[in-house]
Parts: sequence; structure tokens; C-alpha cells
Amino acid sequence: MKKILYIALTICMPYLCIAQVTMGDVLIKNGTLLTITKGILAETDILVEKGKIKRIGKNISAPSASYKVIDAKGMFVMPGIIDAHSHIGLDVVNEATSPVTSEVNVGDGIDPFDINVYQALAGGVTVSHAMHGSANAIGGQCQTIKHRYGTYNPSDFIMEGAPRTIKFALGENPIRVHGEGSGIVPRTRMGVEQIFRTAFTEASIYKQKWEDYNTGKAKDIPEYSTRMEVLRDILDGKIIIHCHSYRADEILMLMNVLKDFNIKKICFQHVNEGFKVAPELAAFGATASVFADWWAYKMEVYYSTAYNAAILTRNGVITSINSDSGELIRHLYHEAAKTQRYGNLTDEEALKLITINPAIQLGIDGRVGSLEVGKDGDIAIFDKHPLSIYAIPQFTIVDGTVKFDRKNDKIDMRIIANPDDKVTSSFIEYHSHDDRCMEGVADFLFKVHSHK
Repeated sequence: MKKILYIALTICMPYLCIAQVTMGDVLIKNGTLLTITKGILAETDILVEKGKIKRIGKNISAPSASYKVIDAKGMFVMPGIIDAHSHIGLDVVNEATSPVTSEVNVGDGIDPFDINVYQALAGGVTVSHAMHGSANAIGGQCQTIKHRYGTYNPSDFIMEGAPRTIKFALGENPIRVHGEGSGIVPRTRMGVEQIFRTAFTEASIYKQKWEDYNTGKAKDIPEYSTRMEVLRDILDGKIIIHCHSYRADEILMLMNVLKDFNIKKICFQHVNEGFKVAPELAAFGATASVFADWWAYKMEVYYSTAYNAAILTRNGVITSINSDSGELIRHLYHEAAKTQRYGNLTDEEALKLITINPAIQLGIDGRVGSLEVGKDGDIAIFDKHPLSIYAIPQFTIVDGTVKFDRKNDKIDMRIIANPDDKVTSSFIEYHSHDDRCMEGVADFLFKVHSHK
């Protein structure tokens, strides 16, 4: 029995040892750079060193032979695509036990083996906003993740330093889950509003109690509440609200609630009727993350238009195109292109919808969303202009490490981050008969367990 366990550990240890974030070195030569913020640079090189963009220019040489060199002649190089609304890489989505669950965090339930992350990389997506679901009026905290597929430590997916975000929801979803499902508030749209007002009022009282205690005005220590701590941080502007929304009347309602509590940071998600209240959104300073052309799949989202993104953009609202789908996330560059058919956005405006704009909405635009020296080496390389219907991603790079290589990745998928490593390559060879390396491990451990 000990011998069997030893063999099992021998096989599994290489798998565990490679669970780490790699900050890579790569030189991309002769590509057409779509910088997003600095125009188009023809036949230009970009050097990434230790995961950061070090230089952009012509005739750059690799500092050493250890740098991976990609010849992008005839190809288009752009910043990695960012999805501001996704649920990939999550083990759980909804904590549907209360109308307010701000204490939970989806970052505690990341699934590093989710194949959707690799498939997103195949669509040029390097960062996504892993969100709590829309069952609650005030849901759980969300997590901005880097698509570091191939590392098996869930915390490695968390984008270091990304601002905190939280999910809110309007309309039918919280009404259905709580009012209709459990017979509690909210059962109506007016009930949803009161959930917000009650929660923020309680958080304001909680905040004042702690301020009184910390300044010596009160002697008794207030009761600590994780839920209230998060709500207090929303009041203090430390957390960005991302709110599931469809109808214009409810969008206006929530902005009025936020004004009453002096809360300014919000991105409305879906916001299908945003075109009706675009000037009001712009005046508030709210941003909008929308579908390109999804609507009419239920009554509250019956009315929308494919011109939504363009109208919001023309009214000065920072707008992004999102997927909310493990499948559509691979086609966000196509979704952005639809705004040129419906709204005549320029190439730059359309590409901003999937790069710098979602980065702004997530508070990470200082690190990603454009090709600039000093930013993270998150890059997507296409064989044709990414807004072309014929464009196909060829390489996707995260932190200077190639995570997707169309020509050289295995046909099924690539689980191991570094297939050239001697230890891990022997592990792959051992399980070459399996469709997935992990299946070999699972099968072996099952056999070991059955011998106990």
C-alpha cells in the first residue's frame, strides 16, 4: 500500500510544483501594433521583460537567447481583450440565501481547471471580471482575474492590486429568487429599491458607531460584521459597484439612491435600455458594459437595440462590450465589430470597447487595456485586423508568457503551462494516452483509493 501511495505522490508532485505565476520575456517583431491609446504603429516591435512592456519601437533585438521571439510580420498586435462581465473560472456563482450577501467573495471559489479560461485565451482574452450572480439585490464581491491557465493555485488567477468590486442586481432576478421563491422582500421592484436604502442606512449607522468608538465618543465596542464592513467600504468609495440592469426606470432609480448616499462608483451591466438614459448616465459618471445585440430573452429585456453601445459612446458614457458567456467570450472582437455595422464607430472606438474601456470600468487601466511601456505584457496577436470577420487569434500572451499558440498547442487543450520543462514533459508523456492529463491523475488516485 505504501508503495502505491509513493508512486501516486511521485506522479502528482510535478503537477503541484508547477503551480506558479510566470512573468515571461518575449519579443514580438514586425507587427502592426494597434496600441489603442497611441495610434497604429506599422512594422513595429514590442519587447516584454519580466511580464512588463519594456520597449516599443523598430529594430529591437532580444537581450538574450532566453527570450521567446515571435515574428508578427503581416499580423496585428493588440492589447489583450478584457471582459468586464464573466463567470468563467468560478466554482460558484450565486449565494442566493439572502437579498444582501456582500460578505461573500467569488475569489474564494476560483476553479483553475475551468477549460473556459483556455478557450477565452483562444479568443485573445487575457483578463476577465469573474462576477457573483444576479440572484441578490446586493450580491457578493467579484474578482478580476488574469487568465493564467496552467497554474493550479486558484489565488494565482487573482489580479494583484485590482480594485474591489461587488455585484448588485435590479429587476426580475432578485424578485424571483427571494420574493417569489422565499416570500421575503423584495417581491416587487419597489422592494428592490428598499433593500438598497435599508442596507446603506444600516451601513451608515454601523460606520458611525465605529467612528464614535475609535474617537472615544463611545466606550462599548460595536459588534463586528463582515457584511457591514463591505457596505461601509462601498459608502467610502473603496468598492466599485457593478449592477445587473435592464430597464431605464430602474437604472434611474439606483442612480437616485446612490446620490442620496453620495456613492459615485458604478458600472451598469447589460444596461439594455441605457440608450434611453444615456445623458443621465454620463452626467452621473456611471459607465456601461453592454451586450452587442442580445435582448428579448425575457420580458424585462424585451426592448433594446444593437445601436445601444454606439449611442452610449456618442453621449460620453465609457462603454464596453461584455460576454456573460463561456462561449461568447471567445468572440468579443466580433461583438465589438458589430458596433461598426450598428452605429458606425471607428476602428479605435470599437476596439476600446474590449480593451481600455473595460479596464477603466474595473479600475485597472493603469496596467492593461493598451500597448504602452510599463504596462503588463498582456497581448493578443491576430492574423488579420481583429475587427475583420475573417480574423483568427494566433497568440495570446499573459504577463509575457504565451498562454495560447494556435499552431503549436495540442489539439484538445494545453493544461501544463511549460511543456518544455523536463519534469512536466515526462508527466505529459506518461499520460499521453489520456485526452486530459488530469484524467490520468484522477484515474490513478481512484485506483489507489480502491485498494485501501
